[in-house]
Amino acid sequence: MCILNHMATFYRKYRPQKIDELDLEMVRVQLANVLRSSSVPHAFLFSGARGLGKTSAARIVAKSITCETRLTSKHPETDIEPCNHCDACISITKGMAPDVIEIDGASNRGIDDVRSLRESIASRPLRLHKKIFVIDEVHMLTKEAFNALLKTLEEPPEHVIFIMATTEPHKLPETIISRAFHIQFQ
Repeated sequence: MCILNHMATFYRKYRPQKIDELDLEMVRVQLANVLRSSSVPHAFLFSGARGLGKTSAARIVAKSITCETRLTSKHPETDIEPCNHCDACISITKGMAPDVIEIDGASNRGIDDVRSLRESIASRPLRLHKKIFVIDEVHMLTKEAFNALLKTLEEPPEHVIFIMATTEPHKLPETIISRAFHIQFQ
């Protein structure tokens, strides 16, 4: 058990904190391009095998979108990296940001879970300028849950961004995939 705790601590300590630190070049390029654009998509879909950095990338995107230093920069289109020093970045890194909600799709897969999520979506962010929902293992949602999520993806509030991660994108309805900016981690 001690070895597992040490490995988890090691992983958290050395997890990438910037886009440039992600292992996959194509992912770095795609994220940089989308963050440089004038409008960030309201939904991302990260797909690929386990261990390729989907969750790390989701947290980095959350930081980049909400980074106070980046938002006040004179050149936010070129300053795409999170500063990792402002309150927003620090709270996300520590997993303490109230406006970045991480959901395990395997444990919260039913329609009632998505209905609860939809209620949370309606409220404005508490501290950050965006509310970001990271749904890991999104392919585990039930058909009814996907239908409820689809309604939200079709008409998302301005203050909400979804980042969905999956190892099995073929299990997602095409209607969900078509409403997200899809990045494949290969």
